[in-house]
Amino acid sequence: MNQPVAPRRAKLELLVRRDDQAFEVREIPSALAYLGSRPQRVTDEAYELAHLESRVAGQRNWILKNRDTDRFLLLSDPERFLWEQMDGSISLEEMATAYVLTYGEFDFEIIPNLIRKLQRAQLLTMTPTSRLRRVLARNRRRPAVKAIESVLVLLERATVSSRRVHPIFVRLYRWGGWLIFTPAAVVVALLLAVAGLVAGATVIKNAEIFAAGFGEHPVAAVLAVKLLFFATVAAHQIVHGLALIHYGRRVREFGFTVLHGFIPTFYVDVTDVFMAPRRARVVTAVSGAAVHLVLGSLCFLLAVRSPQSFTQAFAAASGMVQWQAFVLALYPFCFMEMDGYHVLVDLLGVPTLKHDAVAYIRSLFRGGGLGRMNREKAMWLGYVALSTASIGAFIAFNVWLVFKAVS
Repeated sequence: MNQPVAPRRAKLELLVRRDDQAFEVREIPSALAYLGSRPQRVTDEAYELAHLESRVAGQRNWILKNRDTDRFLLLSDPERFLWEQMDGSISLEEMATAYVLTYGEFDFEIIPNLIRKLQRAQLLTMTPTSRLRRVLARNRRRPAVKAIESVLVLLERATVSSRRVHPIFVRLYRWGGWLIFTPAAVVVALLLAVAGLVAGATVIKNAEIFAAGFGEHPVAAVLAVKLLFFATVAAHQIVHGLALIHYGRRVREFGFTVLHGFIPTFYVDVTDVFMAPRRARVVTAVSGAAVHLVLGSLCFLLAVRSPQSFTQAFAAASGMVQWQAFVLALYPFCFMEMDGYHVLVDLLGVPTLKHDAVAYIRSLFRGGGLGRMNREKAMWLGYVALSTASIGAFIAFNVWLVFKAVS
């Protein structure tokens, strides 16, 4: 009996333009980094795109020419759609979502194959995925900056992952993971959320009393809270994977990576959820974030029922961190593409909402003018306004909480 072939690792070799205009190849080691990368096509003057007439009914093809090298590529209509998305500001995850919403289906190989084809024709480069990396790239000629960038690249390669985790997730689901997706589990989570909200209000009201429990061990407290949070990030991703099993989809990869070179995190490749109904995509997003809600509630309840001690202060601080993580994960208006943002764009059918909204606001600051208001522009303005106000409120709340705890 033939053994099933393991799915290909979701990674890609990227063609990156150096300062001397030559190219170098860099490998993206994880599905998380792969999905967050942003392909950048060459400038409009460097290519030409023409429609190729076809006598076959319903079939449309395009010819893409590199004017510098006189190389020609034949693109299908879906490939032409993806090419138009590759302006350096849209991530591959957003691109895949846009593809599903436009064509109603998704081929996991179409984007990697197209990128490889475009790279060979020198029609595509990659922009850094974070603002820090973009700043470093602009100052790469300086030895100190080049050294920092080299360290970040090295850290990004510190990825431990496996493509053979699907059977493990299947077993976890059979051994009790299925309970997470039962109506009883939803009721328990809601009851814990209500109880945690009441307990959390008590903790916030008496923050200085709870903080006093750390005593002379503030460094140990911070490390303990961070370690617990790091463990719950892994649990968050595992629940995402269990949700895929619940809906009969495949977990393609699970692992650990250093995002942007300095943010250690766990990840799970849930791209197979594109093939499931919208309800499955929403449940997959929400269930992972619910880990922070449940654990945060338990921490608050422990804090209000414990005597003043390191344990009480640790529980109170962990509850705050977990609940903030829950809000950040599901709240869509914060300029971050977290679970809640993906749910929002899925419901709206606008996979590039943040990109379009930010681009529109930038055009206003450059004197572009509001123009005639329509539903799309109102949505952009609303997203930016809510995100800006939310970030301000989040920062103000944390500053107030710190002052209250130390006063």
